[in-house]
Amino acid sequence: MIYPEFLKKNDIIGITAPSAGIGEEKVNGFNVSIHKLEKAGFRIVETESVRNGGIVSTNGENRASELMQLLVDENIKMVMCARGGDFLIDMLPYVDFAELIKNPKWLQGSSDPTSLLYAITTNYDIATIYGPCAASFDMSDLHPSLINSIEIIKGNIVIQNSFDMYESEKNKTIDGYNLTNNVEWKNLNGDFNITGRLIGGCMDCLVDIIGTPYDGTLKFIEKYKEEGIVWYFYIFALRSEDVYRTLWHMKEAGWFKYSKGFIFGRVRYMETLLNVTYEEAIVKALGNMPIVFNADIGHVNPKMTFINGAIIDIKSFDNKGIVEFKLM
Repeated sequence: MIYPEFLKKNDIIGITAPSAGIGEEKVNGFNVSIHKLEKAGFRIVETESVRNGGIVSTNGENRASELMQLLVDENIKMVMCARGGDFLIDMLPYVDFAELIKNPKWLQGSSDPTSLLYAITTNYDIATIYGPCAASFDMSDLHPSLINSIEIIKGNIVIQNSFDMYESEKNKTIDGYNLTNNVEWKNLNGDFNITGRLIGGCMDCLVDIIGTPYDGTLKFIEKYKEEGIVWYFYIFALRSEDVYRTLWHMKEAGWFKYSKGFIFGRVRYMETLLNVTYEEAIVKALGNMPIVFNADIGHVNPKMTFINGAIIDIKSFDNKGIVEFKLM
């Protein structure tokens, strides 16, 4: 596994928008985020379309071109996605993935950028970071989850503990997260204490790339079969029945051949047609594997920062969890 260089003081983070741009309605919060990253010791550059509005920041070819501008620039030490959105897949055919190997650097994002991160790690053996997008640091006092993420990109691989509270609904009048509910990790098949090579992302996005050139899963899991694979998934708006179908599809495609266990985040928008719970759908698809549900990943804040391709040591007990990464 190739681990890019971590950031030092005054290193440059390049921000691009492979999905949606910031748009006028979010520009004030984005400016706060940029200030927070600069205060953490980084310099920031943005590509041309970062602040555009609309469903996507620009067309797929332009988004790929702007990403490549940052990836080939030796002065840029890390690339961070501006925000999530939809239709990142439109840019994938235009990305020159071969250039990534010449100058590997950290790429960080979450939600729709899943497809890009997953393609890079599984096909090219370059670790990527599932973590806050550049627009996520928009609060006066950063939540510990955001502080952890900054520490990790500096190379301080902190042990992450599950948080005490999460926000059930966003409140735009609040500066920071609207923390209303107790965090409770659920072990669906008993004790959860596993170690293995981590890969995963947003299930809503991953279903689109199964079997495409951007799906390097079989090569990835074969290479790391001795360590075993730990999967993490989070669900934005799939119905519980669709979660079962997607997991079935992944399983039949050979993804889970060397699996050690599965981590599922909190679901943002829950829906079912047949009164099937998400827990029932997951167990029906995966059987008696180690599974933790409602972990601190996904679209419901706060969330941990995960390193795709790294070794993860994760424990879940008494409705809480502990995560530690090893770069091997």
